[in-house]
Amino acid sequence: MMPLIVIGILVLGAIFILAGMYNSLVQLRVRADSAWSDIDVQLKRRHDLIPNLVETVKGYAAHEKGTFENIAKFRSQAMQATTPADKAQAEGQLTGALKSLFAVAENYPELKASEQFTGLQSSLNSIEDNIQNARRYYNAVVRDFNTRVQSFPLTSSRECSASTRGSSLKWKRLPTAKTWP
Repeated sequence: MMPLIVIGILVLGAIFILAGMYNSLVQLRVRADSAWSDIDVQLKRRHDLIPNLVETVKGYAAHEKGTFENIAKFRSQAMQATTPADKAQAEGQLTGALKSLFAVAENYPELKASEQFTGLQSSLNSIEDNIQNARRYYNAVVRDFNTRVQSFPLTSSRECSASTRGSSLKWKRLPTAKTWP
């Protein structure tokens, strides 16, 4: 009778340990999804600000049509990107186009003195800082998740799956945002 009690306690202990490991992975996955959502929100704020910035610069530098068209094209691509890799590439192109817009602005002292332009530029800088912070947090959560997935004893059951929200959740490495500009 005593050996059965000991075996029962060991089995219960193993079940609790496995449940704890599973729950920690689910928690990290939810945190990663939430962190990605934070990045997405900041990118949308950035996308919403860009047309105002372009319109302000257009008033002073109407002949810079190519720059404005590039910004519109890259903004559209960035808004349509769905995967982290696609977003990283599109946002990199958009960042390059914005740099050229600010280079154009350097040639117009009256534009640089405009309160509207400086306010929009300040807002964009603030959003860029928020994006950078959100990316750092996302990368930290993804690093923790990927480390947990690759740690023993999960390495032996890396392809474990569980039913959540009606779909199969596979434990696989998540992409980081480290390649972003």
